Amino acid sequence: MDDPGSTVPRRQLGRYLRELRENAHVTVVAAAKELEWSTPRIWRYETGQVPMHPNDVEAMCRVYGATPETIQTMRSLARETKAHGWWHSYGEAIKDWFKLYVGLEAAATKIRKYEADLVPGLLQTVEYMREVIALDQPDLSEVERQAKVDIRLRRQRLLARAVPRAPYLEVILSEAVLRRPLRDRLAMARQLDALVVTSERHNVNLRVLPLRAGLFRWGDTGAFTMLDFPIDVREPEPTTIYMDGPCGAVYLDKPHEIQTYEEAWRSLSERALDVDDSRELITAIAKEMTHET
Repeated sequence: MDDPGSTVPRRQLGRYLRELRENAHVTVVAAAKELEWSTPRIWRYETGQVPMHPNDVEAMCRVYGATPETIQTMRSLARETKAHGWWHSYGEAIKDWFKLYVGLEAAATKIRKYEADLVPGLLQTVEYMREVIALDQPDLSEVERQAKVDIRLRRQRLLARAVPRAPYLEVILSEAVLRRPLRDRLAMARQLDALVVTSERHNVNLRVLPLRAGLFRWGDTGAFTMLDFPIDVREPEPTTIYMDGPCGAVYLDKPHEIQTYEEAWRSLSERALDVDDSRELITAIAKEMTHET
């Protein structure tokens, strides 16, 4: 089975360890000296950058004076951080900074995406994927390109997942995304038709921000994704904001950062067409694409 939460336990474990250390009034420097580790190693553990061996977790817990019950709980969580999700099997086809996102995406209960330029990967047809990949990385071999297509197709299975329950996907697309054609306009029309079909899923809400809508709050943010996680757990994961580019990605989860993007999303939502009107617009643009060929 795929492991949808391999990154979330890691981050959660790091937060628990940091809380244990701080409650014990032990500094990072003091902990590193006692454990005979480097301070960066402890920092990487506490920020969830790397998986942890249960024995290392137990060693930290003992320094912090944790109870036997807490130690056992932490060891169990550490074993979860070692689990690999499906995305790891693709090696160099998927960059390390994106592996973290794919893990968080798979663990989320709700995904909100605003896209200003491209159809999001979760909603792309194979034809659309291939053109985007070919444009971005023209030197890839056909085998490498196919690996990237396979990754996106595998990610798309998330929306039809039965166990755990598939996340709820809300997407707001700029009208410009719909009107920016592929080289093959019929292929673009098929992509638009696919958007209409996908928008009818019970767990997908797809809306269009019309060009006439004007500016929205924090409009200089560009495309972004908001990931919400289960709240019926002892220590809920914070909402995480994700943005990426050709060279890497940014993850934001501080309260003021979340608030800023909540405001941006609210502003977008107020200006976007409703679901039915969005479908009508997408269908109309698909017909335009077909007639122009």
